[in-house]
Amino acid sequence: MTGAIIGIVIAVIVVVAVVFVASAEMRRAKLRRQFGPEYDRLVEKLGSKRKADAELAERQRRVRELNIRDLSPEQQASYSGDWAAIQERFVDSPAEAVGAAHTLIWNVMRDRGYPADDRTASMDALTVYHGRSMEGYRTTLNLRADSASTEELREAMIRNRAMFEDLTGLRESEPARDRVAAIRDRGADRNAVADNEPHTAAAAEPVTAAPVTADPVAEDRDLAARDEERAAENASRTAYPPR
Repeated sequence: MTGAIIGIVIAVIVVVAVVFVASAEMRRAKLRRQFGPEYDRLVEKLGSKRKADAELAERQRRVRELNIRDLSPEQQASYSGDWAAIQERFVDSPAEAVGAAHTLIWNVMRDRGYPADDRTASMDALTVYHGRSMEGYRTTLNLRADSASTEELREAMIRNRAMFEDLTGLRESEPARDRVAAIRDRGADRNAVADNEPHTAAAAEPVTAAPVTADPVAEDRDLAARDEERAAENASRTAYPPR
């Protein structure tokens, strides 16, 4: 009887251990999917998967306490226009464009509720929802734009764009991009109308003719002249009848 009880206890312990290990592996797999390359980077940095799991779980807890929010469609459209202007600047001033891209990304972070005033906290928080984009973006943070080659600056812009689109939500779906494009187009139309309003108003403004002062004497002279012309025409037709 005692042996049977011991066997049952051992079996229960084994089952619990298997469930615990399976549960831990499921949590680890979920963390790997969520954090992407950041998970492997942290395992290498901390030296063990268990420590990496604990660190990432703690990051998730801290981020839940933040007021992270999505951008409105209007904010997305505004930032999309800002990014388009930065890309155009890259042609003539690549180093300045890369710097402006970094500033824009941090402005987006601030609007979304990330702790943009604390670089370390911000980077940790970004890995929770944007782990895959962080792999490339992290390499641009220490780039010295003033001494970097054109190719290095081009790669930095590509990585910045990946983070920007991920952070603004413009990468998520085609409808989101279409909605933002429609808002930008409406804004451009309103600006065009505003720019043309002075010209339109000037063109539409009725021209007021100078006031005409009635002159009875002049009117009588004109009337008499017209009568004389008609009389001359009649006399001509009478003197030279058609054959």
